[in-house]
Amino acid sequence: MAARATSEADGSASIGRLVASIKDDLTGLVHNEIELAKAELKEDAKSAAIGSAMTMVAAFLGVVAFLLASFALVYGVRALGLTIGWAFLVVAGFYVLVALVLLVVARGQFGRISMAERTKISARDAARALKRSNGST
Repeated sequence: MAARATSEADGSASIGRLVASIKDDLTGLVHNEIELAKAELKEDAKSAAIGSAMTMVAAFLGVVAFLLASFALVYGVRALGLTIGWAFLVVAGFYVLVALVLLVVARGQFGRISMAERTKISARDAARALKRSNGST
């Protein structure tokens, strides 16, 4: 009887050690996964920061190029025989016309937004089905 009690105690101790070992392994695994995620996020953040900075510089250079092209267009119109004031007005009027066309096209695009009608209908149908199934039980 004493031998049996000793082997049961050894079994419990072995199970306890196994559980502790599993806990330690899982803790280490979770810790390693967290460290990996931190390293990946750090790399991603660095890439995002560099990409954002380059995008901002490109946008700035685009604005500068647009302004220089606008002045070139004004002086091109001036070369056609208009005074400088009228040349600026012609170019400004052209930009206003382009802006209006873009606004009309954008308004048409906004009109196409469906406000997720199919999703609303599907969710409403699912809610009704759930109410019916809860009401019948």
